[in-house]
Amino acid sequence: MIDLHCHLLPSIDDGASNMKESLALARIASADGITKSIVTPHIQPGRFDNDINSIRVAFIEFQQALKDNNISLQVGMAAEVRICPEIMLMITNNQIPFLGSLDGYNILLLEMPYNHIPLGSDKMVRWLMNRKIRPIIVHPERNAEIVANIEKIYQFIELGCLLQITAGSLLGRFGHQQQLCAQQMLENELVDVIATDAHNLKYRPPNLEQGRKAAAEIIGETAAWKLVHDTPEQITK
Repeated sequence: MIDLHCHLLPSIDDGASNMKESLALARIASADGITKSIVTPHIQPGRFDNDINSIRVAFIEFQQALKDNNISLQVGMAAEVRICPEIMLMITNNQIPFLGSLDGYNILLLEMPYNHIPLGSDKMVRWLMNRKIRPIIVHPERNAEIVANIEKIYQFIELGCLLQITAGSLLGRFGHQQQLCAQQMLENELVDVIATDAHNLKYRPPNLEQGRKAAAEIIGETAAWKLVHDTPEQITK
């Protein structure tokens, strides 16, 4: 399995607090059957002031630590980018690392706030798509506005966005309504990727296999594997 969204880098956002925790999370991921993790720290101007340079420094250190500790997990780097006007300048200045590419588009993990869809989000998506950048909307099933009305996500799909749900959502770890929303998205064939969004050892470890199994109960084994392997591999190859 390939995990396209996790926060394993140490001391760079609200994910792993230090290298010891980063390595412990990497061991859990490997034991879970994850062969490759794309580390995606937050970029949220004013809160997590990361860019491609700060992420690269932390990534190189983490990569070396994995090697030094004989942890076989392959890693790549990108970012989880909070939707806001500031990212337009960051993209123009090549300050944001992309997840990979697919069908001629650079792929960007795009995050909305948990409580609403910001006004003008559709315009931001159009701006990105016009620059051959295709967003993957991360954990839409945990957005309160979408949970209340799943049809709110359709405009973004119609604009060209992909969707990534969180494995833990399918297991009820973020609430029953969020679980139902994730299940409904699967049933309606809206989901392109399942990822862990792992942050820490206690509450949000990198467990993808349980989410894959939960998805398989809804959409079948072949379709579930596509969400944790085939599509992530196409994006990151």
